[in-house]
Amino acid sequence: MSSPPLRAARADLVALSAFTVVAAERSFTRAATKLGMSQSALSHAMRSLEERLGMALLSRTTRSVATTEAGEELLRSLRPAFEDIDAGLARLGAKRSTPCGTVRLTMVKHAAMSVVRPALPAFLAAYPDIKVEVHVHDGFTDVVAERFDAGIRFGEKVAKDMVAVRVGPDVRAAVVASPAYLAKHAAPRSPRELTGHPCINYRLTTAGSIYAWEFRERGRRLDVRVDGPLVFNDGDLLEAAVLDGHGIAYVFEHAIAQHLESGRLVRLLEKWCPPMPGFYLYYPSRRQTSPALAALVSALRYDPRR
Repeated sequence: MSSPPLRAARADLVALSAFTVVAAERSFTRAATKLGMSQSALSHAMRSLEERLGMALLSRTTRSVATTEAGEELLRSLRPAFEDIDAGLARLGAKRSTPCGTVRLTMVKHAAMSVVRPALPAFLAAYPDIKVEVHVHDGFTDVVAERFDAGIRFGEKVAKDMVAVRVGPDVRAAVVASPAYLAKHAAPRSPRELTGHPCINYRLTTAGSIYAWEFRERGRRLDVRVDGPLVFNDGDLLEAAVLDGHGIAYVFEHAIAQHLESGRLVRLLEKWCPPMPGFYLYYPSRRQTSPALAALVSALRYDPRR
């Protein structure tokens, strides 16, 4: 039979684990769902933990939950310990003959469609016990802070302290317009002349800002902010707008390759748009790679011979 101190230690461990989930989710409702317990039970556990420690760990409002300064300090102590526990459990899971579990990934929509989607049929057939969870996010995500297993972004945007695995070929941007538009407007001869044209902008959903068009001039990056009557936060709507002749757009070359081939779109400023590093899957170098993540990395790894 467990002694009172041991039972208290176990209760604290459970409460501390629950606290990290509440802090990550910033919501008692979402945390309770994730932990498989009632919201009232979770709230009681957090109040009991705060009472035992003699300090407030969470700041609660009617709309949100945030960690206090003491809560942040506690989190910094807890994260390495729980990561060691996760790594130990992952090593135990590696002893299974078939990888299993959930792999949580963050990426932009274009990576989800061009990299992950084509690989899913064969991957899910080979690993029926692995669940892949994809979060589409057009900003850069801290996979450690947000508790993702890995992310996919363009190579030039991946932090140097991450393990990076190439999962796609080099990509190229394309500035395009329809023949109907160019019949009425002279084509720009340089990126700076775009200021005289109605351009179709893309608003980053997460950041809320308008995407600046990226060019290269004599090997140096040149960002140009354009203006126009239309702004979208969806690539399909942006593509439809340029096909309809509403202005000039900045898109990925392979996304509109069929329209270039058919002549429905005309490419502009091509020499200012050289190839750039394609998509890379990245994850923390200090984290134990789970068998499930390792299997997915292998399935997504880019092979130019394929």
